[in-house]
Amino acid sequence: MQVKYCQECEQVLKGRTDKRFCNDSCRNAFNNRVNSKENNLMKKINNQLKRNRKILQMILGEEKMYKSNKAKLLAEGYALDYHTHRICTSKGNEYVFCYEFGYLDLGNDFILIVKSKQKENKVAK
Repeated sequence: MQVKYCQECEQVLKGRTDKRFCNDSCRNAFNNRVNSKENNLMKKINNQLKRNRKILQMILGEEKMYKSNKAKLLAEGYALDYHTHRICTSKGNEYVFCYEFGYLDLGNDFILIVKSKQKENKVAK
């Protein structure tokens, strides 16, 4: 009979032949360690997307659209590489969105911040 060891603490396993961990604590510790790198990357990306959305929302305020300079976005901590989607208009303009808030690069360091006009889907009762 082959001796098997816990994948986390390397203690000898007793019991079922397909057992991989000696207890729930070792199983949790192993899975948390394995998944932490992937989860940390996703957390970093999601946090930056939330930060970008909050910055656009803050600058736009209650306005329908607001012309600002790109330096103001960057000074607030906006990361240009992180966005959720892009929309190209029939006129050839490309809006970069972070959820429902986006901007159009007007050139000369100016941008136009907008909020999407898409209506929320309402659930029928």
